[in-house]
Amino acid sequence: MASKPGILTDWPWKPLGSFKYIILAPWITGSIYSIIVKDAKQWDVFNLAILPLMLWRILHSQLWISLSRYRTAKGTNRIVDKGIEFDQVDRERNWDDQILFNAILFYLGNKYFPGGSHIPIWRADGVIITMLLHVGPVEFLYYWFHRALHHHYLYSRYHSHHHSSIVTEPITSVTHPFAEHIVYFALFSLPVLTVVFFGTGSIIAIVGYITYIDLMNNMGHCNFELIPNWVFSIFPPLKYIMYTPSFHSLHHTQFRTNYSLFMPIYDYIYGTMDKSSDTLYEISLQRKEETPNVVHLMHLTTPESIYHLRVGFPYLASKPYSSAWYLWLLWPVTLWFMMLTRIYRRTFVVERNRFHQLRLQTWAIPNFREQYHLKWQKESINNMIEEAVLEAEEKGASVLSLGLMNQGKELNRYGEVYVKKHPQLKVKLVDGSSLAVAVLLNSIPKGTTQVLLRGNLTKVAFAVAFSLCQKGIQVTVLREDEYEKLDKSLGTKSEGKLVISKGYSSCKVWLVGDDLTEKEQRKANKGTLFIPFSQFPLKNLRKDCFYHTTPAMQTPKALENVDSCENWLPRRVMSVWRIAGILHALEGWEEHECGYTISNIDKVWEACLKHGFQPLTVPTQSKS
Repeated sequence: MASKPGILTDWPWKPLGSFKYIILAPWITGSIYSIIVKDAKQWDVFNLAILPLMLWRILHSQLWISLSRYRTAKGTNRIVDKGIEFDQVDRERNWDDQILFNAILFYLGNKYFPGGSHIPIWRADGVIITMLLHVGPVEFLYYWFHRALHHHYLYSRYHSHHHSSIVTEPITSVTHPFAEHIVYFALFSLPVLTVVFFGTGSIIAIVGYITYIDLMNNMGHCNFELIPNWVFSIFPPLKYIMYTPSFHSLHHTQFRTNYSLFMPIYDYIYGTMDKSSDTLYEISLQRKEETPNVVHLMHLTTPESIYHLRVGFPYLASKPYSSAWYLWLLWPVTLWFMMLTRIYRRTFVVERNRFHQLRLQTWAIPNFREQYHLKWQKESINNMIEEAVLEAEEKGASVLSLGLMNQGKELNRYGEVYVKKHPQLKVKLVDGSSLAVAVLLNSIPKGTTQVLLRGNLTKVAFAVAFSLCQKGIQVTVLREDEYEKLDKSLGTKSEGKLVISKGYSSCKVWLVGDDLTEKEQRKANKGTLFIPFSQFPLKNLRKDCFYHTTPAMQTPKALENVDSCENWLPRRVMSVWRIAGILHALEGWEEHECGYTISNIDKVWEACLKHGFQPLTVPTQSKS
């Protein structure tokens, strides 16, 4: 939002929210009806092309979003080092409003503008005229309109909304108030309306011109340099008629230079060319891939989780993961991506953060949760994890947190197999179990004398049970096999606090894992607090009970470039498996934390608080 919002700031369909595309229903219905009742020779091809054009523009922009976020996370040719935060994602979430706006005006123009219907597919003269009109009037008028927008009156009421994004993303290019987009459409429609009015227009000219505008807009705001310098060496005058991402990036950091649309010639003519444009261009081109200090390894959970990655849909990634019905409409894309993960068997960078002097990266392994339960996938998954470990070692990372890769002893003995196979590893492997235990212990309400432990017994479950028994808190289990495993592991150290029970009546605090059934959950007493010790959340079946998050903590403000949620966790909340790797690097601990090793829990907890990570509020406390 601009600092002093002017009239026509909001889009007319803002109250419709996600249902805004319903506005197009009458026109789309009319197009479908014409296909059904009319002969193919009578079809208005331009009318039928408007919907595919709109979908193509959305897809085109999304490809740029994913490419930009991937490239800036890796760091290669990155222009501006600063990160973006949730407020920018929220501000830019309606980037597709301008596509909807254009589609409406195209439908109206198709019906009411002279020559707007039954436009031919191709005319060479129309393409040439469109190009000339853009190079001439459009670029010139845009330059001066853009300078006018930087006058304090218009800037404070309109254009400051766009410039709130110092670090740009492709969709920043179309994040403007409604009033600005009215002018932009009028300006960019000059070539289109001209060729249509004089009968030289064609569908290829119109679609090509709109695609060119989208391409240059997205490229100019992508925050990584991709135009090689040999292009300008071959044809030096090109620098006057084509800008680069670094050229426009300076406009967002310096504000009073580089006003041109796509052709810098007017900045040269009128003396508004930033003197550091060439220097920044060369520096950005020479910038190498960033080497991380800490790597967090994760994998996909469900097929739909690809859209919740930071390199997926920005707004979905900025909210806790939840299954949405409309994602089923994208099943062809989802299926294609699943096939791609079968072919591309390497990790890829999905996020970068900075915490004080530490450079953090999150790498994703192209596997889904269900694959970890398939025995025939075990070798393939372990090979990919091992390759990631060795890659982190090669890049000079000091810590690699295994995160969701820590699927239990059946897969890789909590990461121990990699340490034994490569005893000379300098990168420290951290599974985060010690911090998970510390967070779980501090999530149990004070005064609790008994807890029920139920679920697939993991390294964390054994350690929590041991710590609770040592604290004098009774640990109750429901199944004999679980009791036998715990009793064998704890022995006399249980201090007589490990018991087996067939009833549910007395326990109001449940520590639960992946194997908890819905039937068991429904037997819990009213007011029971469920605290997951696993990495995956519990399905909330009871409205009369309380549900804590999976082990996690609130991140300090010093953590930069946080604009996406980690799976199902709230904003700026991080899983302990990820935090553990950061702590390991901050404290300079030299030992691996994998296999069956548990670090000193009190030491880990104190270090966590010292560096600004804060425990989450227990649900029963917030309710009360």
